[in-house]
Amino acid sequence: MTPEPQSSVPAGAPAPSPARPGRERHPRRGRYGARRGRHGTRRGQYGVHLFLAAVSLVFAAPLLLAVHASLRPYEETARHGYLSWPKKLSFAYYHEAYTSSGMGRHFLNTLVIAVPAVVVTLFLAAFVAFAVARLRLRGGLALLMFFTAGNLLPPQVLVTPLYVLFLRIDLPWWMSDSMSLYDSYWAVVVVNIGFQLGFCVFVLAQFMRTLPQDILEAAVVDGAGVWTRFWRITLPLCRPALAALATLEFTWIYNDFLWALVFLSDPDKLPVTSALNNLRGQFFTDHNLLAAGSILVALPTILVFLLLQRHFVAGLTLGAGKG
Repeated sequence: MTPEPQSSVPAGAPAPSPARPGRERHPRRGRYGARRGRHGTRRGQYGVHLFLAAVSLVFAAPLLLAVHASLRPYEETARHGYLSWPKKLSFAYYHEAYTSSGMGRHFLNTLVIAVPAVVVTLFLAAFVAFAVARLRLRGGLALLMFFTAGNLLPPQVLVTPLYVLFLRIDLPWWMSDSMSLYDSYWAVVVVNIGFQLGFCVFVLAQFMRTLPQDILEAAVVDGAGVWTRFWRITLPLCRPALAALATLEFTWIYNDFLWALVFLSDPDKLPVTSALNNLRGQFFTDHNLLAAGSILVALPTILVFLLLQRHFVAGLTLGAGKG
């Protein structure tokens, strides 16, 4: 009799599963036999990085050209062109732009307008978004559509009605020198809040819908009221979204020039974007000086983005992989 072959599997161990018929997995091939080459993957990554670098350079070219022009004398660029190699670099234009245009006063005016507008807009938008997204509110979807539709109306259409309305709204002397809403910071703040509120409500409502409902249900079981659920639970979880919106809103309100030009008649109350107009001469404009002023005006928004960059990126990416 022929002896039976002894199994190498120890006693008590599960028997190995039989080999399934099909294609064998090659160590350098994928699931269906497609060859996975390291060189091909690296070439694809290099191509993507090269494309992104080229696009970034195209978008950054105007800023780099403005910085290059602001450091050179106008006579040199007029003789050799803006794309020529510089022979002399200095920060003289930055000092001249800051002092000759009264930029310090206009910077303060911009902060007086932008900071309250951003804070009040986010505060009111968080209230509405919480009611729409986290509470069982009747007509919540219609309310969200109403706030979103407010951004679809062109602001130029409302310039004349708002101008007439603000002239007829009286304010006490301690709130406005003109004794009306017109020619006061309140007019620019209010109109910015009205136009930015709809966008913030839409973004915060969509972000709050991604938060787990179990947290609020547990808070309700513990006896938490609506204010506690909003202020102590929901609002801290929305910190990335609030930081991202704060960065965008500050940039938009900071760069706005239309509303201040329409509702402010006193030149001393105009924001910093109007200070660039003071650098333009009647018969001659030094474009290098104007470029230096533009760089100075852009610095606060760049600083805000750098300070809130981590929260800004987290607010844009958080929830991207959820249902």
